[in-house]
Amino acid sequence: MNVLIIEDEKISRISLTNTIRKEGFDAASAASAEEGLEVFERERPAVVVTDLRLPKADGLHVLSTVLAKAPETKVVIITAHATVETAVAALRMGAYDYLTKPFSPERLLTILRNLRRLIDVVGENEALRTKIQLLEDRPLVGISPVVRQLVERIAHIGPSDSTILVEGESGTGKEVVARAVHRAGPRRSQPFVVVSSAGFPESLLESELFGHERGSFTGALRRHVGYFERAHRGTLFIDDIDDLPLTMQTKLLRVLQEREITRVGGTENIPVDVRVIAATKADLRGLVAVRKFREDLFYRLNILPIRLPPLRERKEDIPGLIAHFLAKHQVGGSSRTIGDEVLERCLRYDWPGNVRELENFVERWLALPAGTVRDPSAWEAERPAEPSPLGLGDADVPAFDDYIMRREQEIIGWALKKSGQNVSEAARLLKLPRTTLVSKLPKLFPGEDVGKNGAA
Repeated sequence: MNVLIIEDEKISRISLTNTIRKEGFDAASAASAEEGLEVFERERPAVVVTDLRLPKADGLHVLSTVLAKAPETKVVIITAHATVETAVAALRMGAYDYLTKPFSPERLLTILRNLRRLIDVVGENEALRTKIQLLEDRPLVGISPVVRQLVERIAHIGPSDSTILVEGESGTGKEVVARAVHRAGPRRSQPFVVVSSAGFPESLLESELFGHERGSFTGALRRHVGYFERAHRGTLFIDDIDDLPLTMQTKLLRVLQEREITRVGGTENIPVDVRVIAATKADLRGLVAVRKFREDLFYRLNILPIRLPPLRERKEDIPGLIAHFLAKHQVGGSSRTIGDEVLERCLRYDWPGNVRELENFVERWLALPAGTVRDPSAWEAERPAEPSPLGLGDADVPAFDDYIMRREQEIIGWALKKSGQNVSEAARLLKLPRTTLVSKLPKLFPGEDVGKNGAA
């Protein structure tokens, strides 16, 4: 953290500058307001420590000038003529703190240490805020005709309030499209709430969607507001709608028709103003045909359909997507790029996991040493295959029942041989009930005279 000291008393200026440098801070100094502001313009320090009384212009002038040009800069005022009015005026103008002469160097160092921690936290929060914004405002990247048509369609249907059904394989970017629709409509400043139908067991899904009242079931210690209420006046994105149980399909249909919900354990009908965007990775028409999805709910959702093609059908978008993910995931000023050879392999690969798999590949490529990841199609093949528990190849693994019977024959045959064909003794060796062993013998050794000693 760099600090500027503006102090007209030479001894004090040199002493303060040396003190903060010994603490590990970068320090510059000036003897007047004019000189100090010139240094400020040139170096833009994070903190300015200025005396209140200076030749020609005072510390309040420095304070106002600094904050006008760099509001994030912290200013500490030093005064030997402290009055309540002076301190209040400085703080009201935006000073971080003030010191009254004489003061100990440790007092100034304490303020600077606190400021260093504050600046670090603010920087981390800003970086986190930027990252969250990038996640929420994920753009539609691509130059293919299908992406251009998709952008036009989103611009056209975004301002409407109709329900939308987004269809596409896993990893094609259905949530990205849903967020783009939300941003293109009048609800953009309201909540965008995401819920996955596959993310909760059926017993909890109704409570998560519609909420519940206190005491409505064991463990319901307080009222719970569901996703529909949280999305009030905004957009509710229901992912994996194809995994929604039939009982919940009926209840969702009612909400879409009546625009009101009832919490679990409650009796009050609560109006909700929500635009619903649903997404499916499966063919809902096929599920309707086999009665795994309600036909009336399908038509209620399918008012404005959007189909997302798999990445293998728009490979001209891969270079742009790679560039986007490189910029998204590189840290610390790194500027690694994917070479032509690897890019060519990426263009030949079909990406069964679609855009999500491509992003994972780029992130892995950045995380590992250069040259380690070259071919996306070979990544899975490079992993050692899971060994068979029998030490056999996949084609040689026997049927489960046959394998178990052979192993029983081996171990029971061993016990009978060791016991001299005495069933009672064999059962003791195997720690089995004698009756269990007797019942197994005809099946394991049909037509053979085994276990004759003590078998009866």
